[in-house]
Amino acid sequence: MQRLLSCLLSLGVVLFVDANGGAQTEPSARLPVEGTFPSLSGAVAWLNSPPLTPGDLRGKVVVVDFWTFTCINSLRNLPHLQAWEEKYRNKGLIVIGVHSPEFSFERNLDNVRRETMRIGVRYSVAVDSNHRIWRGFDNAYWPADYLVDAKGRIRYHHYGEGGIEESEAAIRQLLAENNQTDLPGGTVAPDATGAEAPADFAQLVSDETYLGYERTTGFASPGGVVRDSSHSYHAPSRLRLNQWALDGSWTAGSERVVLDKAPGRVVFRFHARDLNVILAPEHDRKTIRFRVRIDGRPPRDDHGVDVGRDGLGALTDARMYQLIRQSGVIRDRTFEIEFLDPHAEAFDFTFG
Repeated sequence: MQRLLSCLLSLGVVLFVDANGGAQTEPSARLPVEGTFPSLSGAVAWLNSPPLTPGDLRGKVVVVDFWTFTCINSLRNLPHLQAWEEKYRNKGLIVIGVHSPEFSFERNLDNVRRETMRIGVRYSVAVDSNHRIWRGFDNAYWPADYLVDAKGRIRYHHYGEGGIEESEAAIRQLLAENNQTDLPGGTVAPDATGAEAPADFAQLVSDETYLGYERTTGFASPGGVVRDSSHSYHAPSRLRLNQWALDGSWTAGSERVVLDKAPGRVVFRFHARDLNVILAPEHDRKTIRFRVRIDGRPPRDDHGVDVGRDGLGALTDARMYQLIRQSGVIRDRTFEIEFLDPHAEAFDFTFG
């Protein structure tokens, strides 16, 4: 598998590494040993618990989940982690979320604390702002789950969304190895809503698209990107599928675009049930008003949780905003967000 820093959709399979390093799609009778539990000392802070160490966790089965609060794939994984923690807590399961940032504002502890509370994460969170725990696990993905047995050995991993039944089966196997009996039956099936609801993969044609020039694709404003300086952009009257454009006065940076003066628009031609955008107010400015349209009209029944039926919304914090959830037939649509105040930062489009 290619090694890259990536927020992943479902891979469709669970990877089990056999004793010879080969990939299998089904677990053997006994899960192999993949390594030892790396140090957690690289955390800059802990949320929902005091600091934990591998030594503290001996005798417990531990799920270590690498996530970041703007990654839609991580967010859709959280309900299952919460459900496992609640279902098996009394049988010796510990869930630890390792928050390893992708964007610069995700290194801010106040942002991590706010979003952890807003999303409702109740299990322990190690704030890995410098990626020290990430490197200790040799990790490369969000989300990534590692399962550690009661002896402190990594026995299982899964990258990306999905694999819920296989992952829970591995949890149950390691709990049974730790002499836990009368385990609760069935597979968790949380009733996730909002941005955490499962994606409609059958209709998902558009891919994650970064807006900063370092990783962007599909940019269609005439003249291309002007790097690191204010420029007046224009959006074409028509976009091809998965193209995007700026309109107005923007500064394009390596990881985001910033609106220099209002109004200004970002336009995207997409095909998916859900459209999300990672946004932030520049310099912690509060309450930047915006208006969303789909095919030139207010979204009405197709609005997401962070915008009204009339398309009006407000950017108040650095996070992911769900702006479109289509309620009818999914087809190619043109999305636009118009900011009515300056200093909005836009980082990334994701879909579901």
